[in-house]
Amino acid sequence: MSVLKTSTSERTSIHEMLREAAPSDGKGNVLATIEAKTNHVHSKSLPASTSSPAILMPSSPTQNDDTTIYKNNSRIENIKNWSISTYKCTKQLMFEKLGKSSRTVDAELEGQIESLRDTQKKYMNILRLARALTNHFYHVVQTQHALGEAFSELAQKSPELQEEFLYNSETQRNLTKNGETLLGALNFFTSSVNTLCNKTIEDTLQSIKQYEASRIEYDAYRTDLESMSTKPDGSMGLEDAQQGYELHRQQFMKLRAEVAVKLKFLDENRVKVMHKQLLLFHNAVSAYFSGNQTALEATLKQFNIKVKTQNSNFLSWLEQ
Repeated sequence: MSVLKTSTSERTSIHEMLREAAPSDGKGNVLATIEAKTNHVHSKSLPASTSSPAILMPSSPTQNDDTTIYKNNSRIENIKNWSISTYKCTKQLMFEKLGKSSRTVDAELEGQIESLRDTQKKYMNILRLARALTNHFYHVVQTQHALGEAFSELAQKSPELQEEFLYNSETQRNLTKNGETLLGALNFFTSSVNTLCNKTIEDTLQSIKQYEASRIEYDAYRTDLESMSTKPDGSMGLEDAQQGYELHRQQFMKLRAEVAVKLKFLDENRVKVMHKQLLLFHNAVSAYFSGNQTALEATLKQFNIKVKTQNSNFLSWLEQ
C-alpha cells in the first residue's frame, strides 16, 4: 500500500507541474521547469548515501599491476641467479678437466664413496648369477615334477615294470618337494640382495650425487671469490661474492656430514643383511644337495620363509 501511495503522489505532482508550466510561453521553459521539479521530488524521496562507491571495489587496477610486476621481477631474478650459477659450475668443471682450477678433496670420504660403488658393482654381479641359478633350477623342478607324473602314469599301464616306475615316481616327487623348498630360499636370497643393491645402496648414491654437485658449486664460488679478491677493481662485487661463497660452503659442509653418516649406517646394515643371507644360502643349498630334508625345512623355518608348492601355483622370480 505504501508503494501505491508513493506512485500516486508522484503522478499528482507531475500533473501539478504540467498545470503550473502550462501558461509558460515556450516549450524549452516547460521542459526546464519539469526537470527542476522532478529533481526536487527525487532528492526528497531518495535517502542520502553514507558511503562512497569507490570504497566497495575489491581492488584497484594499480594494486593488481603492482602484484604482477612483483611476480615477474621475482621470476626474472630467479632465472638470472640460476643462469649465473650454471655458468660458474660449467666453467669450474671445464677448468678442473683442463687442470686450470683446483678442487676440494676429502680423501677419506672419496675413498669410501669409491669403495661403495665398487661394492655395488660386485653385488650386482652376485644378484645376476643368483637370479640365473634360481631360474635354471626352477625349470629343473618343473621337469622333475613332469617326470614324476609320467612315471606314475606308466606304472599303471605297465604291470611288468610297475614297481620300478613307482619308486622312480616317488623319488622325483620328493626331489620336486625339496626343490620347491630350495627355490623358496633362493627367491628370498635374490629379493634381499636386490633390495640392498637397488634401494638401500642406491639411496645413499643419490645423496652422494647431491654432495658432488654441491662440491662443484662450492668450488665454483670459491674460485670466483679468489679471482675477484686478486683484482684491483674487484671490490665492486666482492661482498656479493663472499655471501655466495659462504652460502654454498655451508650447504657443502652439511651434505658432506650427511653422506658420511649415511655411509657409516649403510656399511653396518650391509654387513648385517649379507651375514643373514649368506648363512641362509649356504644352509639351504647344503641341505638340499646332501638330501637332508629335515635340515632344509629347518633352515626355511629359521628365516620365516613360506614355500609355495605346485598346488599353490608356484612361480619363479621371473614370473613374479
